[in-house]
Amino acid sequence: MKKALIPVIFISLFMTTGSSAQSMKKSFTVTRKSELNYLLYLPPAYTTEPTTTFPLILFLHGRGESGSDLNLVNRNGIPKLIAEGKEFPFIVVSPQNPASDRSWDTKMLKLLLDDIVTTYRVDTSRIYLTGLSMGGWGTWDMAFRNPGLFAAIAPVCGFFDYFMRNELKSTPVWIFHGAKDDVIPVSRSVEMFEALWKQGGEVKITIYPEANHDAWTETYNNPELYDWLLSHRKRSYELEVMSYELGVMSYEL
Repeated sequence: MKKALIPVIFISLFMTTGSSAQSMKKSFTVTRKSELNYLLYLPPAYTTEPTTTFPLILFLHGRGESGSDLNLVNRNGIPKLIAEGKEFPFIVVSPQNPASDRSWDTKMLKLLLDDIVTTYRVDTSRIYLTGLSMGGWGTWDMAFRNPGLFAAIAPVCGFFDYFMRNELKSTPVWIFHGAKDDVIPVSRSVEMFEALWKQGGEVKITIYPEANHDAWTETYNNPELYDWLLSHRKRSYELEVMSYELGVMSYEL
C-alpha cells in the first residue's frame, strides 16, 4: 500500500487596527493534510531493466470501492486481475477514493500522478487513463481538465456533464458500456461518442448488447484494450473513419 500526502496549504491574513496611527501585521496559518491511498503495480521487467522507462495506467474504481479499506480496490477491473496473478507491461496506479459520498478529486489525482512520475521510471509519452462507473466519470473529468496529458483514455460505463470545447479532440478515446445498464444509461456514453466525433476526435465505442452495469469484466479481460492503449503515444492526428461497435458487429457511419 502506498500513501500520498497532498498538499500543505498556508494562508496568511494581514489585519489592520482601527487607529490611523498604527497598524499591525498578523499571520494566521492553516495546515491541511490530505492522504490518498493507492495500489502500485510494477511490471516484472521494472527490476531487470533498470534504465528502461515504462508506460503507466491510472485506474479509477467505482463508488463501491471507496473508503479506507484498500483491499476493496482489488474487487474489480485491472487491480482484480493483478491480484489474481496477471502480469502487465505497464506501471499500474490504482488510488482509492477516500469517501463514498464524494466523487473523484481530479486535482488530488493529478498531484498523485506528478509524484509517481517523479519517483518512478515512467514513459511520459505513454500515460493512459481508465476507470469504471464513478471511475468512468473520473476518467472523463480528469482528461477534460488535463488536455494533452494522456496518450489515450478508456472510460467504462461512465458519464460526463460538462460542455466540451476541444479539450479531448487530440486524445484517443475508447468508450465501453452495457446496452441494458440501469444505473447509468448507455445513452450517456453514446452522447459523448457523438460529441467527440463531431469535433473530429479519434473515438470509438463498444456496447455489449446483454450487459447491465457491469461492462468492466469483459472490457478489462479483453487483451485488445491493452494493445490499443499501447498503440498510442501523445501526438497530433486526425480521425479518418468512425466506427460504431455493437457486440461483435461493426458499423461505419
